[in-house]
Amino acid sequence: MQIGEVLSWERSFTVEDVRAFAQLTGDHGRHHEAPDAQGRLLVHGLLTASLPTKLGGDMSFVAREMRFEFLRPVYTGELIRCTVTVIKLEKAADRTRLELTLACVNPDGREVLRGGCVGVVFG
Repeated sequence: MQIGEVLSWERSFTVEDVRAFAQLTGDHGRHHEAPDAQGRLLVHGLLTASLPTKLGGDMSFVAREMRFEFLRPVYTGELIRCTVTVIKLEKAADRTRLELTLACVNPDGREVLRGGCVGVVFG
């Protein structure tokens, strides 16, 4: 890892993903269960926020703080690209402390989520 390193990943959420997340969390808000005029469901914000956790897992990153700003709705079937950037790195004997920024964009290139996190990689 080094300052400026960028990791990215993209995926779209399915109707089944939204329903499973609602079942898991108990968030059955009507806006997540009633399809819009195009037959899509509104994806839970925290389900969208799971995209950077996949990248953190790839780095064996253990988050201690996370901050999210939800900017635009995400709907099932939209391909969302998440980018995580290392902005601070402090090495210690048994761990590396990292500060990351994150951004998720929709197919139009518009940010739907941005934020940051602080945590460590052990070893």
